[in-house]
Amino acid sequence: MAISKQYLKSKPVCKVTFTVPAKEASKVSVVGDFNNWDTSSASLRKLKNGTFKGIINLAKDVAYEFRYVVDGTYVNDDQADRFQWNDYAGAENGVLEL
Repeated sequence: MAISKQYLKSKPVCKVTFTVPAKEASKVSVVGDFNNWDTSSASLRKLKNGTFKGIINLAKDVAYEFRYVVDGTYVNDDQADRFQWNDYAGAENGVLEL
């Protein structure tokens, strides 16, 4: 898994690219504070090599909890900036610090 960040000079926004290798998966989405954990709002697109990829514009100077949903299973990204326990989920979430 990979996360890349591109900060825009003209706006207080960061373009975040999420990449998830999941050849056997049929659907991958990224969920978090930024989309109210809605599994349908940020689906990643499957590429020919089996990797799922998507770009989301997020406000700078904010930390977001997030996870991937791979065919209905919640998965953390090992490339997250840090991890934080979430009592509601009963699990650790990845944290993206922008």
